Amino acid sequence: MGASHRRSGGVGDLIQRTLQDREQARLGLQENLDGNRSRGERNRLGQFATPTQLASEVVNTGLAMLGDTVKQLSFMDPGFGTGSFFSALSQQTRASRVKRALGFEIDPHYCGPAVELWSDTKLVLRNADFLMESPSRHGGPVDLIVCNPPYVRHHHIESTRKAELVARVRKELGLKASGLAGLYVYFLLLSHEWLNPGGVSVWLIPGEFMDVNYGRVLKEYLGTRVRLDRIHRFRPEDVQFTDALVSSVVVWFRKAPVSPSHTVELTDGGTLTKPEASRRVPIAHLGSRERWSTFFFAERARRSSTLKLGDLFKIQRGIATGANEFFILPELVAAELPREVLKPLLPPPRYLKTNEILAEPNGDPSISPRSFLLDVRLPIDKVRERYGVVADYLESGASRFAARYLCRSRRQWYEQEVRAPAPLLCTYMGRSGKRGTPFRFIMNHSTAIATNVYLMLYPRARLVEACKKNPQLMRQLWQRLDVLAAELFSSLSRVYGGGLHKFEPTELGELPVDSLSDLIDTRDWGTMNQPDLFQAVQK
Repeated sequence: MGASHRRSGGVGDLIQRTLQDREQARLGLQENLDGNRSRGERNRLGQFATPTQLASEVVNTGLAMLGDTVKQLSFMDPGFGTGSFFSALSQQTRASRVKRALGFEIDPHYCGPAVELWSDTKLVLRNADFLMESPSRHGGPVDLIVCNPPYVRHHHIESTRKAELVARVRKELGLKASGLAGLYVYFLLLSHEWLNPGGVSVWLIPGEFMDVNYGRVLKEYLGTRVRLDRIHRFRPEDVQFTDALVSSVVVWFRKAPVSPSHTVELTDGGTLTKPEASRRVPIAHLGSRERWSTFFFAERARRSSTLKLGDLFKIQRGIATGANEFFILPELVAAELPREVLKPLLPPPRYLKTNEILAEPNGDPSISPRSFLLDVRLPIDKVRERYGVVADYLESGASRFAARYLCRSRRQWYEQEVRAPAPLLCTYMGRSGKRGTPFRFIMNHSTAIATNVYLMLYPRARLVEACKKNPQLMRQLWQRLDVLAAELFSSLSRVYGGGLHKFEPTELGELPVDSLSDLIDTRDWGTMNQPDLFQAVQK
């Protein structure tokens, strides 16, 4: 084609192509720098680069929220890396509009090359620890903060540094941070003084803060100190970082007063610009002690339910032995010990091939291989008198296990928690799969108990009476629970990276069971007194 027929893109297109070329150069740099670090080291340091498309959407939504009120904006990324967010900003807004850009990167391995990459721009990139810096030393607050902070778990933070960060949060915000908080919590909280009044902050962080106890301080901050605008929750199975199993959310807020009538937009699934679901929730409902993830799902149905699984069953976690390798014995070893000090035990879920446990004539589970829990409740001198071989075994393990946390808190270091066999059990954690739900309900006809990888369901008094009238009722409940729970598990369980769900006993107890009314006549249950309702049949 001749030159006269070529379309000229003009200066704007040339600039855009140049910016895209720079982004490709940045991606190459990122890959090279990551390749020179082991995956384990980057996990420990919480270094997970933001994908280009996600960075573009995060910045785009942040700019849209900021609007045209700020003609000359200042920008900051406190966890810069190689600059995915600054690259996106450069492509989405005119260079003349950005009066100042500031970044912090504590790791010289990334900071030095990034400084060179962006040397001809307005960016000022500091090789410094953002958490120890202040705005007065770096040109003052900014209008737009966008950050994917390092995801460093609390046990990788030195105790002296952790104490200093907790003290800074208390001093600057009057909030009490938990010692179990990951580094990203401090990044978000300590960015408060860096944001101009009316400024916008956008954070890509792990979604676990919405449910765990250490996330309360973050929820209190977002609910009371700033105007929380939106939270987007990526589906747990849609991990945003290929090298980390982290279930992510994006949080947008403005440094502005919040009114009691303010509502927060909650979006779920899809992309930031095209979410699969959206709803608005009054800020007053997002208390610091609430599990915020429940608001993304069938919260209305859950709260409107008049009957929950916890009304039918007392739900307890299985036992925690403190030393499974010592107290859990394979059948051949257990055969050498008196039966009086042994309890049959269900294997971990991965070894349990059936969801219905039948029983041998003596009550043992009809499974193979079998294991047993060593459970002795006598002082060691009495054990010696009655069961010499058991005393020998206990004394052989005392030096290794008696000082462990759980063991040393007991009356006898080897004495186990009391659990009766439960007719129904539920697995404690799992991933979504072909079954449609990540959890398994187990029907147990044996005398076996379980460890804390299971939740044990003991029928309450009224359900016991109903089962006497209908001997098939427990089986009918078991057969229906999988179907019933599949629709609401996501709203009740805690969700982690890669679609991993975990249940606490109280969370399983919230499962609505109104739809089981065709099996259980509960019309008069509302008149029962409280002690009767919560009386367990566990002996």
